[in-house]
Amino acid sequence: MHVRSKMTKEPVTITKQTTIADALELMRKHNIRRLPVLENDKLVGIVTDRDLSEVSPSPATSLSVFEINYLLAKMKIKDALPKKQKVITIEPDAYVEEAAIKMREHKIGALPVVEQDKLVGIITETNIFDAFIDLLGVREQGSRIDIEVEDHPGVLANVTQLIQKSGANISRVAVFREEGKTFLVIRLTTFYGEPIIKTLEESGYKVVAYKSYNDYQ
Repeated sequence: MHVRSKMTKEPVTITKQTTIADALELMRKHNIRRLPVLENDKLVGIVTDRDLSEVSPSPATSLSVFEINYLLAKMKIKDALPKKQKVITIEPDAYVEEAAIKMREHKIGALPVVEQDKLVGIITETNIFDAFIDLLGVREQGSRIDIEVEDHPGVLANVTQLIQKSGANISRVAVFREEGKTFLVIRLTTFYGEPIIKTLEESGYKVVAYKSYNDYQ
């Protein structure tokens, strides 16, 4: 799954000359927490709601509401932009997991997506969550079977053949490892996994969990 399939295209942007007040209003209007900053159509930074709150007057200030609004209307984004900020970006044809790793390593919640020096989108932690849900097929009709297996070549092929002989169709497959154990997570397009469970257990496999699509509603 590539970044371009999950990113938000044509993100809301601002410039260094945008006022803090206008930036905050854009965040509220579009229900977002980050704004890429462009200069001559080039990405030069990104500001978050936290950046803006740090340069805004404190709630404990003695200033009146009118004075606060006046200050925010005068202050520019260039005053809130982190000094010597290195903008971490990603390309649209990168894999979603690469974006997740970058976010994790740099402890950030979003990545501007840049193609040939042009901003084409933004991918956020919410987009990553959506990709994870899609990869596991959680919202698809059917059922899920978790099987504990030995970690050696041919196990996956054998399990899928047994399921195929049972007449079921596999929509998703994932492998997880916990505490030295290996588990196959199989998503099926059928609601009726009991016959398949019986076949797997008769073949020596340990089914540790089974859930139907309705369990996720």
